[in-house]
Amino acid sequence: MKYSSFLEKKTFASLIPSFLLGGFCVLSFAPFNLPIIIFICLIGLLIIIKKNRLNGSYHAVVFGLGFFLSGIYWITICLNEYGQMHIFLSVIFTFFLCFFLALFFFPLSFFKKYHLHIFLIPVIFTLTEWFRSIIFTGFPWLSLGYSQVPNGPLAGFIPIAGIHGVTFLILITITILFKIFQNKYNSKSALLIVFLFIIWGAGEALKKIDWVNPVNDPISISLIQGNIAQDKKWSQDFLNESLLKYLNLIKSSDAKLIILPETSIPLMFHQIPSSYLDEIMSHATINNGNVILGAIEKKENQFFNAAFSIGIDPIQYYRKHHLVPFGEFMPLKPLINYIYEHWLNIPFSDLSSGNKIQAPISVSNQIIGLNICYEDVFGYEIIKALPEATLLVNLSNDAWYGNSIAASQHLQISQARAIETQRMMLRATNTGVTSIIDKNGYLIGSLPQHKTAKLDGLAQGYQGSTPFSRLGNFPLILLCLAYLLFFVFIKNKRNISSL
Repeated sequence: MKYSSFLEKKTFASLIPSFLLGGFCVLSFAPFNLPIIIFICLIGLLIIIKKNRLNGSYHAVVFGLGFFLSGIYWITICLNEYGQMHIFLSVIFTFFLCFFLALFFFPLSFFKKYHLHIFLIPVIFTLTEWFRSIIFTGFPWLSLGYSQVPNGPLAGFIPIAGIHGVTFLILITITILFKIFQNKYNSKSALLIVFLFIIWGAGEALKKIDWVNPVNDPISISLIQGNIAQDKKWSQDFLNESLLKYLNLIKSSDAKLIILPETSIPLMFHQIPSSYLDEIMSHATINNGNVILGAIEKKENQFFNAAFSIGIDPIQYYRKHHLVPFGEFMPLKPLINYIYEHWLNIPFSDLSSGNKIQAPISVSNQIIGLNICYEDVFGYEIIKALPEATLLVNLSNDAWYGNSIAASQHLQISQARAIETQRMMLRATNTGVTSIIDKNGYLIGSLPQHKTAKLDGLAQGYQGSTPFSRLGNFPLILLCLAYLLFFVFIKNKRNISSL
């Protein structure tokens, strides 16, 4: 039986290649970091959609299902091991979440009908990916552009167009490659090859541009990785052990800026013994610096996931604004309260959101743009601290996801934020991956996962703005919408054959 006839069978089996291609696509992301794989997998999908008689939407969505099941399977670990949800229910929840996210790959099915239009599929897919980043508070995890972080061939465009802009260029690349193979190297193919070389050549050239300038002297830093097991983190039996561990790690550092992970102190801030805070303050003063720590803050009847700066500068704080659905706040609580009460048991899962705009924290002649855990997934929110912020700091806790690939994916996302803003990103995490990231997204240093340690280094602040930090996603979305309107309302009148 020929392969082509196999593809044309209207059977469940014909969807298997699409599912596998979606699964293999995850190899382009951390921790595997094989950026070329995404081009191969997507071209394979377009070939299947174009040649298969089965509705292309099935293949596009099944590709997305394979992609997300392979990429975010770790949600099951979080729900089952730490949320105490039954394994069966955890798997079912994860599957349906992945299926919902897979629907955002539906625009790729339009390729069957509109394969002659180079820009149409990239435009529609980019818009839907951007929409995925904002709908229901947003879930932009595994946006295709992350596959190029930090050194993929299209990474140079990140400071200009952001991650979604790179997604657009990935889709442009595969549609051009498809047309080149389809045209069998005629004159039109030659023009397309030149166009492709220009895009990829520009991507490499743009990596060499310095969009920002250093400001003030570098400061010494220590990033603390406490490695407190998630099932012990909030246990009163391990409270003193946790407090002592962090205090000893703080005292072992002579850095001007010491950073602890998200909710590193397993008490509400007002419950932390004054003697404990005095010891931290005293050590920071000796170092002529500051300590940033994470703790839950109670303000009247509200609770916040917060970070506090303690030391020679006045006490400053940041309250997490973008909370994790189900983990930090309860969406649709009146409708599905039974699930929260009987199926999930996550500590502090009904927090309040901090203000959308908060003043950056000023320490040691640098201005810190603070974000907590999941917040660094949203590039359009990180840039709100700029251009004032000279450094970015992320306090996180990825212990929820065990030994899965989630922590590496989260690190890659932080690397993308560094590239978009051209700011160093300092990540202090509970179990890893604690890292110092330079302004181009490369790791200066990192700690092994699930080890108690501190990471010492120097952090250089920068001033200035990239095109993305000034304008965000606005130009990209505006151009995509303009093209879509042009296509819908003008194409039929002008009889444009290929745009």
